[in-house]
Amino acid sequence: MNNILVTGCAGFIGFHLSEKLCKKGYNVVGVDNLNNYYDVNLKNKRLEKIKKYSNFIFHKIDISDSGKLRNIFENNNFYTVFHLAAQAGVRYSLENPKAYIDSNIIGFTNILECCKSYGINSLFYASSSSVYGECENSPFSERDNSIKPIAMYGVSKKFNEELAYSYYKLFNLNSIGLRFFTVYGPWGRPDMALYKFVDKIKKNKEIEVYNYGNHNRSFTYVDDIIESMELLWRKFYNQKKYYEIFNIGGDKSIKLMDYIKIIEKRLNKSAMIKFLPKQKGDIESTEADCSKLFDYINFKPQVLIDEGINNFIDWHNKYYSK
Repeated sequence: MNNILVTGCAGFIGFHLSEKLCKKGYNVVGVDNLNNYYDVNLKNKRLEKIKKYSNFIFHKIDISDSGKLRNIFENNNFYTVFHLAAQAGVRYSLENPKAYIDSNIIGFTNILECCKSYGINSLFYASSSSVYGECENSPFSERDNSIKPIAMYGVSKKFNEELAYSYYKLFNLNSIGLRFFTVYGPWGRPDMALYKFVDKIKKNKEIEVYNYGNHNRSFTYVDDIIESMELLWRKFYNQKKYYEIFNIGGDKSIKLMDYIKIIEKRLNKSAMIKFLPKQKGDIESTEADCSKLFDYINFKPQVLIDEGINNFIDWHNKYYSK
């Protein structure tokens, strides 16, 4: 039986992708280490939802364990791998760089080695807007050679892209790298701004706003991420030879303070804000050039920020009412 592998299936994007593939009738094998970087209960709740599908199988393993990962490949006939498992978070990379070496570098190398060994020639993997770092040009374009990642997270993701290119040239391993820009939406990560802001404003707690609120971000709704991934997969799956990198980011860069105002309006509450200096590793502004994505699949992220935030708050209210 042919299966699709989704690594990081209990993570934010991995969960949404696994659920969509299951709904469409694909056989999905999911792996995740369910680490405690953030609320494990939230990961387990996501997992409960996708375990309800009879065409989903879960294995709790860490991708840095090459033996266990090889065993998964040995016992399944994968025809596509969606690699979304990674140690996330720019700020955490300042405190615990080893976690990024283990997951994002050793783990990714293990994925490539397994794809090579078992003849899998269709790999889609998560990169990040963090690879742009102190890029001199805006909006950020995949064609720009001036990118300079500064935080360990961004460096690890840029390494993934370079290593994937090496395996493409040396071993004909086809791959698509996906540079995600600040993904948000229902079932999102509690360490990200929207989740923290909504949670604390609802509880009348102070929110911390770095760089004195002068950040801008291309926020990207999770459904637009999943739609883009599926369309790219359909576009490239039957092609014989490919290595590409794509930005997937919101159409407009939003000022952080405007973002907070939308949350306040939806909650009908004012935020108590503690302004703080810019943190090491933070990029002041991100703006995605998604023209390449549109050229290839005639699609670009389109969920407006007000709608996306409303959807997240609706989910948050429902989730915590239980």
